[in-house]
Amino acid sequence: MAGIYIHIPFCKTRCIYCDFYTITNETRMDDFVKTVCIEAQLRKKEIAESVHTVYFGGGTPSRLNARHFEQIFETLFSQYSIDPNAEITLEANPDDLTNNYLKMLHDFPFNRLSMGIQSFDENELKFLGRRHSARQAIDTVAVCQQNGFDNISIDLMYGLPAQTIEIWEKNLHQAIALYIQHISAYHLIYEDHTRLEALRRNGKVRAVDEELSNQMFSLLIDLVTENGFEHYEISNFAKYGLYSRHNTSYWNDEKYLGLGPAAHSFDGQNRSWNVASLTRYIEEINNGNLPSEIEHLDIYTQYNEFIITRLRTMWGADIQQLKSKFGEELFNYCLMNAQKYIENHLLKIENGNLKLTREGIFISDGIMSDLMWVR
Repeated sequence: MAGIYIHIPFCKTRCIYCDFYTITNETRMDDFVKTVCIEAQLRKKEIAESVHTVYFGGGTPSRLNARHFEQIFETLFSQYSIDPNAEITLEANPDDLTNNYLKMLHDFPFNRLSMGIQSFDENELKFLGRRHSARQAIDTVAVCQQNGFDNISIDLMYGLPAQTIEIWEKNLHQAIALYIQHISAYHLIYEDHTRLEALRRNGKVRAVDEELSNQMFSLLIDLVTENGFEHYEISNFAKYGLYSRHNTSYWNDEKYLGLGPAAHSFDGQNRSWNVASLTRYIEEINNGNLPSEIEHLDIYTQYNEFIITRLRTMWGADIQQLKSKFGEELFNYCLMNAQKYIENHLLKIENGNLKLTREGIFISDGIMSDLMWVR
């Protein structure tokens, strides 16, 4: 099984925290869609197996129109073996999902929506540079449900400079009240070369302290799991087992093909990524070239990625798989370094899997770092 990710780089406006490759000039959208279809044809031999997830990410994929989706899906279904039960996700901004737009989406095989809400607090939305209001976000979820979408995920953000534990709790209660199936919650990160990082560097904003961050994360886990969500990955919660199948495939080292500028791919042994430039991407693909770089992963890099991805999830790292895949040396190295965390109840071995405990999740970065191979 494999997945396809399509990076849609267009955004109406750019949020202050975003470091993804995006552009706000939409004049070349038609050219982009044609080029993505050409790339999909050029690379069809890279995915011989059945495709079980298709993910439109960005950027803001909900900037595309019906004609664009028609071109892309016609290409995908003619060039690849798409599983009839494939999870097909569209990332969207709430203000793009009008009643008419949602009706249009029913002409295509989308069965999952991922909505970038981030907050239900008006001041936070303005600070982040979001285009929608809290009321719009709430109403949009209801309209999506009325239009038959029953697998809806929303993104939330915590650890904002002026955010209090009370504001965060209110955001969580509002999210739970929407009766959605999935919540992704991310701590605000001050990424290099973003407007947010420039504000921090110039003393205009200040990052929250670690104690408040931990309180917010603890509240997140408690409130969301008490209301029927499974905490299946450090930042992700799902109801009824409705995990993001696409993202779960990343954590399980499944193959995926990334189409579009700056999109990443993984063939099981190597990673590659397309050039982060729409102009160069269109020019190279239309000349029959693939504008990408490749990284060959040695066994130690593969081991490190195994540790990082598996320990993020509630399923953990299968110890026997670790041994058979990476050999005695790395197997023993992992268990030796894990021992102190097991003794301190930060890691546990359960049903043959090495997992983070509730307490371990709070220092997961440090634990993973200690288990990684350093040469």
